[in-house]
Amino acid sequence: MNEAVENTAKLFARPWIFIRGVPAMKFLPPEGPPEVAFAGRSNVGKSSLINALVGQKGLARTSNTPGRTQELNYFVPEGYSGEAGDLPPMALVDMPGYGFAKAPKAQVEAWTRLIFDYLRGRVTLKRVYLLIDARHGVKKIDEEVMDLLDKAAVSYQLVLTKSDKIKQAALAKLLEETRRKIGKRPAAFPEILATSAEKGRGIDDLRAAIVLAASAIPGKVDTGFPSEIA
Repeated sequence: MNEAVENTAKLFARPWIFIRGVPAMKFLPPEGPPEVAFAGRSNVGKSSLINALVGQKGLARTSNTPGRTQELNYFVPEGYSGEAGDLPPMALVDMPGYGFAKAPKAQVEAWTRLIFDYLRGRVTLKRVYLLIDARHGVKKIDEEVMDLLDKAAVSYQLVLTKSDKIKQAALAKLLEETRRKIGKRPAAFPEILATSAEKGRGIDDLRAAIVLAASAIPGKVDTGFPSEIA
């Protein structure tokens, strides 16, 4: 097993836990370890994908109610509190879903402001994984979020969810169309990942991408914390 695969396996083999829900910037955990965040329209399958990544069905809560996730939810490997002096090797951040219409306007504005402030102000945020439902493709609101990420100069990578729900030919066409849409976006990572939380498709590729994005050494898949995840 090469070093890249070994580091990825170690990080995601151990249990992960929820440590904090963040309703405002002042409640963020101490900065230090790299963070990767997951964004997407409500019901895109963020919680299911996070659960598949860590191999735990009940870590991130899933809901049929759009907009249920109202905070930045932090997940870290078990054994760390996330407090100063006990920081984890990495954190996964589940961001509030966007694009829902049933929540009160003031609430939506508050969540939106939290997301924007987090993107602009979190130095340890290494990459945002922008989830796109393979059945629907990139919508206008997704493009608006990409505009924001480009403006904030936050690296992001598109991840197609529920890719098992469409035929292979349709998936290939969607991948080609999506690559064209992000081709000239300055902060977009060029590779698009196709996943299925239900079937396990693309999960290992996403895990490896996360370790690479969080690496302290550009171009080398390494968490930068080999002793902590051993």
